Amino acid sequence: MQANEYALLTDLYQLTMAQGYWRAGKVDERACFHMYFRQNPFKGGYAIACGMDALADLVENFHFDAESLDYLAGLDAPGGGKLFDPGFLEYLGQMELSVDVDAVHEGTVVFPNDPMVRVVGPIMQCQLLETALLNLVSFETLVATKAARVCLEAKTPVAEFGLRRAQGESGGNKASRAAVVGGCASTSNVLAGKLYDLPVSGTHAHSWVMSFDSELDAFREYARVFPTNCVLLIDTYDIQQGLQNAITVAYEMRERGEKLMAVRIDSGDLAWEAKRARKTLDEAGLPEVGIVLSNDLDEYTVKSIRDAGAPVSSWGIGTKLATAFDQPSLGAVYKLGAKQLPDGTWQDCLKVTGSVGKLTFPGVLDVRRYFNADGKVAGDMVFDINHPVDQEQIVDPADSLRRKDLSGMSYITLLSPLARAGKVVLEPEWRNAMLAQARAREQLWLLDDSQKRLINPHSYPVGLERSLFKRRRDLAAKQRGLDD
Repeated sequence: MQANEYALLTDLYQLTMAQGYWRAGKVDERACFHMYFRQNPFKGGYAIACGMDALADLVENFHFDAESLDYLAGLDAPGGGKLFDPGFLEYLGQMELSVDVDAVHEGTVVFPNDPMVRVVGPIMQCQLLETALLNLVSFETLVATKAARVCLEAKTPVAEFGLRRAQGESGGNKASRAAVVGGCASTSNVLAGKLYDLPVSGTHAHSWVMSFDSELDAFREYARVFPTNCVLLIDTYDIQQGLQNAITVAYEMRERGEKLMAVRIDSGDLAWEAKRARKTLDEAGLPEVGIVLSNDLDEYTVKSIRDAGAPVSSWGIGTKLATAFDQPSLGAVYKLGAKQLPDGTWQDCLKVTGSVGKLTFPGVLDVRRYFNADGKVAGDMVFDINHPVDQEQIVDPADSLRRKDLSGMSYITLLSPLARAGKVVLEPEWRNAMLAQARAREQLWLLDDSQKRLINPHSYPVGLERSLFKRRRDLAAKQRGLDD
């Protein structure tokens, strides 16, 4: 995306509301918004936060240039006339972001109701960031989580190669980066490798084999051209014959002081074929030649292949990783939690609606993460930074009877400065994908194995600090006109 297009990466109603704030004289009123999600993706037990590098880019490049303003000036209102006031557009052209943004670091394990991002500043500016913020952080978090689930089951290195099946150019590049943050060892996406300094990998396709008179000729030529990066795809015609041709080439490479790195199988019963290939390679005296599997894999098929005892040295996973199959959206929300009064105090804001599950959270929020004595995570407390913590007890926002006492445990807070007064303050190391990958690996170790299993994972406790729970309950009752 062009840097000058970020301001238009939004829904039209954000701009119509912005004009409303401008006309109502509310552009300087300060507010606090939070981004969070309500359910773990993929019916899992956690998510891996990602997209904060993209969020920093959004803040750095957010401005309305002349071309963008000309476009907005040309939009017609449905009832006649122009949609936007020339004075408002002039204001947008002169506006500079002055928001403060706090976010969890990329690679952090997060859970439902954890505020992942907090934006504080003029309400109009907070509103203008909403759509792009949700778009960028939600998608990368979704893919990073999928990658973590796949890599935890794979045990051996996973290469992401889903660019050709990804959701367009931008989606493909962001997916490749997020997949590496989530745990993938490399990506086939060369542009993503350049943009984000990611390891890239890849060898050849079936078309390479088909372009030669014989499969053996194709293998020999590839080994000649790439003697230090030779992985041969053996299922173009017949897997067993392809394996024998690969063994022939492996012997020839050995005589030259070279090494066939692996064979790749991309069709058939992968577990069965991998075990047969391993036995054949070992009997041929080639235990150093690895086996790479691909073909529409996800965490469930990877687990089934491993459970069958297949000896897999690495995996190639594309479509179902890059597209975050089979959940198209994280379902994250961005909600107003508080507005600042003229005297500087903060007033709680709460959306009640007719659905209990959509009741929002009031205040200016952060998260405390508590740890057991063994270093494993014990629970997350959502609290208001402007109010003292009443007791170190969390209350499930959906069930007041579900509580957990965290007293005496060590803790950290999760939100860290990303921008101050509209300027990015996030240090370069916090934007590095490989360091985020290391962080995700460390974070996943902190979870109990029961919270990482694929089927019916154990629920991790996230709750509201007790006095915050009471404020939320009382405010909801007041807005509904209830006595209690």
